[in-house]
Amino acid sequence: MAGLSIFLLLTLALPRAQRAEGPDVRELLVAARGVAPAICALAADGVWSGGWGSGWSAPITPISSDLRGRLRSLHKSPLSPDEGQALVAGLGATDACERHLAATLLGRSEAKSLAGQVGARLASAAAPEKAAALVALGMMEAASQAEPVGRALRDASPDVRANAAWALGRMGARSSAPVIEAALRDREAVVRGAAAVALGRLENKSSVEALLRVLRSDESAEVRRVAAWACGELGDRLAVEGLGAALQKDAAPEVREMAAWALAELSARDAADALSAAVRTDQSADVRETAAWALGELDARKAEPALTAALADRESQVRATAAWALGQLQLDHAPKALLDAIRDPSDEVRLRAAWALSQIGDAQAVPAVTAALKTETHDKVRQAEIRMLLQSGNPPADVLKDLMESKDAKTRELAVRALAGRNAPWPWPWPQPRPRPAP
Repeated sequence: MAGLSIFLLLTLALPRAQRAEGPDVRELLVAARGVAPAICALAADGVWSGGWGSGWSAPITPISSDLRGRLRSLHKSPLSPDEGQALVAGLGATDACERHLAATLLGRSEAKSLAGQVGARLASAAAPEKAAALVALGMMEAASQAEPVGRALRDASPDVRANAAWALGRMGARSSAPVIEAALRDREAVVRGAAAVALGRLENKSSVEALLRVLRSDESAEVRRVAAWACGELGDRLAVEGLGAALQKDAAPEVREMAAWALAELSARDAADALSAAVRTDQSADVRETAAWALGELDARKAEPALTAALADRESQVRATAAWALGQLQLDHAPKALLDAIRDPSDEVRLRAAWALSQIGDAQAVPAVTAALKTETHDKVRQAEIRMLLQSGNPPADVLKDLMESKDAKTRELAVRALAGRNAPWPWPWPQPRPRPAP
């Protein structure tokens, strides 16, 4: 039965042009009943992203349908009156998966004409129905319902209170900031965390002090983490000292990592010493890497010693990001450790190091890069090394001529550019660190 339900979830929804040939969203809701929670979550994620899941998947799969086109059309083609009513009614279903899909389909459709009817569901005596309605309202960004959603922050159910805070953040309801701040003292961590995220989305700088209190004293590491994120989003330098303290003292690595990220968001160059200390001594590789990234973002030249030392870190991702950060500092010389890094066993470290050397353009580094180029086998690294030689203003002609015989077309193209003295940007993306943490 579960297999049949999953099949129906993947095949029932058809594009608007084919509506007469296939079933509608009401049958999706029926198909969802009894499906295992994990499968339901995956199905709803597909609804939210237009049927593609969390990333690009193969266009043709063992179970194939026009689901993607139908779901992508939800925010363009209005729901029929019958569909709309079915989805609103689905918010009160006894089956959790049916409620989940009803809320997600409503939100995906951006059916703000139904916002009033969805908001009316907040008067229900059933907490699950109210929680589902808040999911739909938040996804719709239905600011017209901010008042009843704000009242839901006082609901007896923590699920409802958490979703209410989240929805207000999605709506951009800045006038609700005071009641959301009050939720930072809620007895349930899930509510406090949702409130912190909502305040970050509202970008209401008057909330900084409340968020810093949470960052200093909340018992939940997850709540402190999202409070640090919110401080970074608000862009108020009043948060710098508190974030620096969290980076140095918080017991949870995920909080320290987010504090480092937030300091970069705030352009807090005065935090360079704290970030440098984190690069050198933090026990978490994620914290060390994020601190290195932050120093690069801040163009903190005083951090050169810490970043140079990080090129010997035991974790390759830290070494790679430290190399990238050194390339961001606009140095007029190539540190010896960066020259050594172009011999690193990690392809990614060598790539970032070669890129950083090309940014610096130190002619004194040409012999070391030339020697590395003769034995390098990774095409991207070779391209970065060629770029360095050109940027130095002194590319060895014999080396570049040899590169003309490379099997890699891009390498040959770059060699031609170098021989021609062309200083145009290279046609490949510069290496960047991995995406920073987010709530």
